[in-house]
Amino acid sequence: MPPDVCPSAEPPAPAWSQVAGAPRLTQATCTLLREIRIVDETGQQRQIQIPAERPLTVFVDKRELVTLMTLGAIPELLVLGYLMNQRLVADLRDIESITVDWDVAAAAVHTRGGVPDLEARTARRVVTTGCGQGTVFGDMMGQLHSVRLPDVASARIRQSTLNRMLETMRQQDSIHRKAGSVHGCALFQGADKLMFVEDVGRHNAIDTIAGWMALHGVNGADKTFYTTGRLTSEMVMKAAQLGVPIIVSRNGVTAMGHELASRLGMTLFGRAANRHFLCYTGTERFDSEPEPQRPAVRVVSG
Repeated sequence: MPPDVCPSAEPPAPAWSQVAGAPRLTQATCTLLREIRIVDETGQQRQIQIPAERPLTVFVDKRELVTLMTLGAIPELLVLGYLMNQRLVADLRDIESITVDWDVAAAAVHTRGGVPDLEARTARRVVTTGCGQGTVFGDMMGQLHSVRLPDVASARIRQSTLNRMLETMRQQDSIHRKAGSVHGCALFQGADKLMFVEDVGRHNAIDTIAGWMALHGVNGADKTFYTTGRLTSEMVMKAAQLGVPIIVSRNGVTAMGHELASRLGMTLFGRAANRHFLCYTGTERFDSEPEPQRPAVRVVSG
């Protein structure tokens, strides 16, 4: 690995086998960090590293679909997850191959039978919130009301498990720790981290995880999704599409994200770091193990 590349994506170990009929994928790599010279508040000049954001234009059967602004950690999985989360592809076996070529900053997707009504289905776009703004094709509100989470009545999480997850993420080697300016997302089973990826936008990171899950046939019903980004309606919707009932965020939640999670029966944790958290929804599946309350600080005036 080149010295200026910090791992922004961790494949699980041992390796998971791909599902039968999975598309052929390239393994395109790129430099994830760029070195620049800055002047700090003391007037000193020094070298620092920043994330190397770049465009990736996606072509589906030679038709230009969208340009994603990305760090490019695992671009093939990003494209696969994007297509599936946008409901443009129902089954990954419908895709024959995904070829990423950074020399031309393009991803060529070849399907086995085409995407029906692709032009009509992508005519309407909703620009979503946040850094590295995302795009949702079609009627976003219509999509929100069509999402149904699988039966996950047995899915639960203990406070001790949540604390172990947060400690794992605190110790995670990352681009953010080295250069900032990115979001990280991870998939957990219990306290075990299965997949971790960073990108300039949280939606790109969850799409990459979606691609990984689809490629390996991973079911989300007993998993927990972690993100450093806030829980907007888009993030909650994508987690629900993955079948993941529990979401943990280092950030907060929007009213629309909260409303959607409540309707779907999802469990949302926010402001989660260093053994602190808020459980916004789904408390019935949370096994609380309360921390001892700290004694009040008594101020003595003299």
